[in-house]
Amino acid sequence: MKNNASFFEKVYKVVAQIPFGRITTYGAIASYLGTKGSARMVGWAMNGSHQTGLSIPAHRVVNRNGMLTGKHHFGNPYIMQQLLEQEGLVVKNDQIINFEEKFWNPIKEMELESEW
Repeated sequence: MKNNASFFEKVYKVVAQIPFGRITTYGAIASYLGTKGSARMVGWAMNGSHQTGLSIPAHRVVNRNGMLTGKHHFGNPYIMQQLLEQEGLVVKNDQIINFEEKFWNPIKEMELESEW
């Protein structure tokens, strides 16, 4: 990725690496990118991901408690849950039940990009 890549592009690159059946949080992505306090910006990037034309698995990004806080950005409030359940995650009352087990931490799972 180019040194001048936008924050959103960096977020999309991380989200694209989230494995099938796993989830991460807005804050974990922000921390990986070296901008720990920017979880809300990651959320804005996820909201914008639907207009990129890229295949971004935005449904795999939830809040720090495993809540599906971004579900209203999928057009239908049930799509995010359905996509997660199709990947084997258990969702009850808009929350990932096995959150700790399924959590994917980019800091541990990805190499840090030297140009960030």
